[in-house]
Amino acid sequence: QVQLVESGGGLVQSGDSLRLSCAASGRAFSTYSTAWFRQAPGKEREFVAALMRGTGSTRYADSVKGRFTISRDNAKNTVYLQMNSLKPEDTAVYYCAAVSVYTLSVVRSSWDYWGQGTQVTVSS
Repeated sequence: QVQLVESGGGLVQSGDSLRLSCAASGRAFSTYSTAWFRQAPGKEREFVAALMRGTGSTRYADSVKGRFTISRDNAKNTVYLQMNSLKPEDTAVYYCAAVSVYTLSVVRSSWDYWGQGTQVTVSS
């Protein structure tokens, strides 16, 4: 079992950068694949980025490719989402997710553990 707590959200201007953090509790966090999803008002929760356990392979949504980077520090039990060149359409609540298998799934139901979310608002 793992518990996830996101932080780092806030209000920024278009073109700015922001780094989200997801701190995990529990043992053996390095054995979990991790991901970021986001949900804008009135929309479904959508995949943003994933990082596979062990291999370090990554996957990104087309809308964020080249602008966002997912990474992790296993020693700190923390996953990051570096967001550059932010756009107003990136405004959403961002959620961290984890599952103890090898995956880069874009499907929400593939992920077992979720954080409470952190709000990111990008003004134009």
